[in-house]
Amino acid sequence: MPNLQTIRNLKDGKNQCIVTYGTSLTDGAAWVEDLNAQLAEHYPGLATVINSAKAAMWSQWGMDNLSEKVLAHKPDMVFIEFAINDAYLPYETTLEQCRSRLEAMIDSILEINPWCDIVLMTMNPPVGGSLDVRPIFNDYYDVYRSVAKERQLSLIDHFAAWHSILNEDPDQFHRWVPDSIHPIAEGSLAVTAKGVQHLLFNGN
Repeated sequence: MPNLQTIRNLKDGKNQCIVTYGTSLTDGAAWVEDLNAQLAEHYPGLATVINSAKAAMWSQWGMDNLSEKVLAHKPDMVFIEFAINDAYLPYETTLEQCRSRLEAMIDSILEINPWCDIVLMTMNPPVGGSLDVRPIFNDYYDVYRSVAKERQLSLIDHFAAWHSILNEDPDQFHRWVPDSIHPIAEGSLAVTAKGVQHLLFNGN
């Protein structure tokens, strides 16, 4: 696991701002509440978590709102996930656009803070009707995997954990993702929050 500058700063008693940015899988999600709680427990009074995600949005919205929703906060760490909705057919977002917008957001964040920890994330797989309108969603997740590798950024591949549950215990998956795309709080805490905790607190 990477040695995150944000965690080093928190350990040194420095205040840090963490922004989460993405879709409905982040907006109002239990994993963000858990992130806030975990940081408050480990580093009381030092970490501010701002959830700037918005349901039903994708990378074009991410670009258009980056200044207000992210850059204005001068973040020390930013979590980004828009791939699930870039894959949404009605938005007509190509893989190339997914990549170029993601890279542009990364560049803009690093321009104001070259030491910002940027964490890219894949999320849970859509199923049923949500999959029908996102038939190649994992190709968009691959964009995030590729950009993270090329730019040596942190990646939390939540898809791997969720996909394992879908394969090994589909009934559990469907209990946790009853509407075919949005994990309920129990699932978000059991899977997505665990991935975030592993990045922040294992090896840092």
